[in-house]
Amino acid sequence: MTNASCAMCRRWDDDAELRIVEFEHSCAVLNRDQFFPGYTLLFTRRHATELFHLDRTVRAALMEEVSSVAAALSAVFQPDKINYELLGNMVPHIHWHLVPRFSTDLLWPRPIWAESHAEISLTPDEYLQRIESIRMALP
Repeated sequence: MTNASCAMCRRWDDDAELRIVEFEHSCAVLNRDQFFPGYTLLFTRRHATELFHLDRTVRAALMEEVSSVAAALSAVFQPDKINYELLGNMVPHIHWHLVPRFSTDLLWPRPIWAESHAEISLTPDEYLQRIESIRMALP
């Protein structure tokens, strides 16, 4: 079940060139802004706004999907920490911002939204290369 007015429900189609993986309960796409290398969005396939709206077994399986992508990001980027942001205030659809963080990044150890930054865009080949590296690291 999707919601046509929800930006996250449309994300898989809208950002087709950034697709990483489609799981049973979620989809992951590379974030267009790569200021934080490997920054990925993982969102539920079914439109829901709260974790407690999901059946317990779906919620558990979803957390395994989140963990799989986080482990792949860790393997590829070797960060000091993976940040898991699940907010939904601006886009009320369950989605995680999975962000590899490095003690050398300009905002460390603050949240990624602590101050604005210039977006970093990659070439189409660089996006594809990054996506393929993450896919290869998935279990």
